[in-house]
Amino acid sequence: MLSPALVSLALFLVAPILFIAVYSFWIRTAEGLDVPAFQFGNWIAVATDYYYWLGLWGSFKLALITTISCAIIGYPAAYFLARIQFSNKVLLLFLLFLPFWISYIIRTMAWISVLGRTGALNTMLISLGIIDEPLKMLYNDFSVIMGLVYFLLPYMIINIYVSLDGIDRNLEASARTLGCSPWQTFREVTLPLSLPGLGAGCMLCFVLAAGSYVTPRLLGGPDTLFFPDLIYEAIISQLDWPTGAVLSVILLLSLGLLVAVYNRFMSLSDIYRSFAR
Repeated sequence: MLSPALVSLALFLVAPILFIAVYSFWIRTAEGLDVPAFQFGNWIAVATDYYYWLGLWGSFKLALITTISCAIIGYPAAYFLARIQFSNKVLLLFLLFLPFWISYIIRTMAWISVLGRTGALNTMLISLGIIDEPLKMLYNDFSVIMGLVYFLLPYMIINIYVSLDGIDRNLEASARTLGCSPWQTFREVTLPLSLPGLGAGCMLCFVLAAGSYVTPRLLGGPDTLFFPDLIYEAIISQLDWPTGAVLSVILLLSLGLLVAVYNRFMSLSDIYRSFAR
């Protein structure tokens, strides 16, 4: 009975990854042709080029900042959703994911009208007399982080919410009965029990942010170096498929290593449980 699912995974997941891995060993000739071969020239060229590693570091750095920002903003929001005395929490969760009904590209491009020199934020700051001239908040790392946080924040909130909602309230009540203050109860009981959800949210946000392409492309500037952009330039602009395949495999292996480390110390079942609920 599992054969349809296994066949689908083999055709649409395993086979494309294997094809990209094989393609990374092909030779690109001077005429612009890709010749089947098995050589490590493409890998050596990428490994010895500092620019590619700088791009990978830039992607991971911005992904880390995005993840930390999502955790700081998302935990209080998830705690509010889990603890609020409201009869219809499904409505609140529906409102949380309502922006996903709009195209991701449109939602990303909307930040241009918010952060631009004549955008809503600069206009408001100038009208309040806080600044005298528009701030440069667009087409830089700041705008990319804002776009990524806006996109990934619901994933963080729902993971933490599921973890908080599953905590037995009797444990918190017992801690209060034994003399703990509200802050001590949160620090000693609630926070440790919610760490699996927080970890799952951080892992999801980091992986999705590091592999994001649309947001850096639309909101990033000339100084924004994102690894998926390098893959795009190699494949689409330069038509260098073997080099693009090498970069794709490097990104896949890097993020796969992160997932393996997470699964070693925590568990991927936390993420599956979040979506199952």
